[in-house]
Amino acid sequence: MYVIVVGGGKIGYYLARALLSEGHEVTLVEQDERRVERLIAEFGEAVVVGDGCEVRVMEDAGMGRADCAVAVTGHDEDNIIVCQMAQRHFGVPRQIARVNNPENEEIFHLLGVSETVASTRIIYSLIDQEVETGESLLLAALKRGKIVIVSADLTAGSPAAGKTVKDIYLPGECVLAAIIREEHILLPSGTTELLPGDTVIGVAGPDARHVLRDALVGTRSSGARRDD
Repeated sequence: MYVIVVGGGKIGYYLARALLSEGHEVTLVEQDERRVERLIAEFGEAVVVGDGCEVRVMEDAGMGRADCAVAVTGHDEDNIIVCQMAQRHFGVPRQIARVNNPENEEIFHLLGVSETVASTRIIYSLIDQEVETGESLLLAALKRGKIVIVSADLTAGSPAAGKTVKDIYLPGECVLAAIIREEHILLPSGTTELLPGDTVIGVAGPDARHVLRDALVGTRSSGARRDD
């Protein structure tokens, strides 16, 4: 799959790196020259310098053959323009936008951007947040509480440590979405082994989040912090 990521900040950086590690073709578009130097040092020719809102820049990036365009700049208006241009001018089949101000999400949808990430707090939590060892932390509730995202740090004593994903019992309302291992973000498969020191990101229904937590790090001790 060929993915163009517009916006080389922290979100765009980690997203590009994760996609490349999975074997996808990626172009990362960034216009800040100071940031570009660091990105080129990491990604080389996968970086295109320029304003992702300009047709010429997108042509240079190969938007015409892209399977997916992801706009993750810090400006909602830019993300809207990128997605609309990808859809209407280049015919990109899928567009995904970061919405910095959740109040703007309806505008994105009215303008034809159906796939949005409205809570930047969730994204930054996945990248930045430190979770105390052995505890799980409720990061966010989506869809009015119908979907819950939790993060758990594994220790050597965690029941999930040393097991593959397929060997961990999870009910149907739970799924493991990502693993943060050192400085890398991994997308788990059934054969992925969980290791002590991993931060595991899971998604669950509101009634199943404790089951998910217990499967990863065990039952709460009396001194553990409650996440409800």
